[in-house]
Amino acid sequence: MLSASRLTHHLRGSSAPKRKSQIMCRNIKTLFNFEPPATDEEIRAASLQFVRKLSGFNSPSKANSAAFDRAVEEVAATARVLIDALVTTAEPRDRETEAARARAKAVIRFGRA
Repeated sequence: MLSASRLTHHLRGSSAPKRKSQIMCRNIKTLFNFEPPATDEEIRAASLQFVRKLSGFNSPSKANSAAFDRAVEEVAATARVLIDALVTTAEPRDRETEAARARAKAVIRFGRA
């Protein structure tokens, strides 16, 4: 797993080329303080989005596949530790209510559900 200083070094040292034709996830959802709690599958999906964003790859080449997959697993493990360690006095958010809000925002933003 990369330490914060090594991650900063990696991010400063390389920047992936940006391509308009490349489809990249731009929205990683909040996973903390929901009822029911975030599943390992949801955390892994968010981790995959994060690694895709950092690497600039939607799907890595064979040469980069092992490093990409390892990064997804490490980010997911770290995210699980973080989510499990966070505390709040706020009431947990309801997934259905939040999903309805997101759909309503999408209609306003994109004109469709």
